[in-house]
Amino acid sequence: MRIAIDTHTHSVASGHAYSTVDELARGVRSRGLEGFVLTDHGPALPGGAHPYHFGNLRILPRVLEGVRFYRGIEANILDPQGRIDLEPYWVGYLDFVLAGFHEACFSPRDRAANTEALLAALENPLVDAISHPGNPAFPIDIPAVVDRAAALGKALEVNDSSFRVRKGSTDNCRVLARACAERGCPVVCGSDAHYWTDAGRLDTAIETLLAAGIPEDRVVNARTDRFEDFTARRRAEKGFSKAS
Repeated sequence: MRIAIDTHTHSVASGHAYSTVDELARGVRSRGLEGFVLTDHGPALPGGAHPYHFGNLRILPRVLEGVRFYRGIEANILDPQGRIDLEPYWVGYLDFVLAGFHEACFSPRDRAANTEALLAALENPLVDAISHPGNPAFPIDIPAVVDRAAALGKALEVNDSSFRVRKGSTDNCRVLARACAERGCPVVCGSDAHYWTDAGRLDTAIETLLAAGIPEDRVVNARTDRFEDFTARRRAEKGFSKAS
């Protein structure tokens, strides 16, 4: 399986990542991908980007270092109601909104409470996909989350860096991928790169998708046209015009 677009990358604007946008683009190109989404952390995370950062992404060209560039965010889930840390005005500038749990913004709770918050985030009309739902720090009811995402046409992420930096993620990610295969849930796989040499690094995520039997046509970012169709549909569902 080939992935065209890396849907999860971080630049120095995230506060704890170490590469520029151009460096990320070069990293993606070196791995043979066609493009990437810049998903810097939302403003609620210590060191995260200011809302102005997300609005000003419009000044960047749509092609950087020979690859396609998409505007995004990894927003923080803030509460059991599924609120995120970017207002609709700023989301209107973006192509793709990941939302996920981070300990500094949402303290880990029990399985039922984590699941309630994640289901609410999926219901949030601003959210397109959930980042690293296999994180063992936030146990969830995986079948319930997969069913809700599938029903809403939103994506769940198999996060490549989780296999290395979030100890205990491997089994959760495999269970998640199998559930997505069984229930026909859209998936994305992202590198979660915080340094340019990891941009486009997706080998373990791809292996996990293949082992789970997820068909290529359910992988949103396996093809550029499919990813752009997904983001266009989601923008229309949010009530935004086509991105420039």
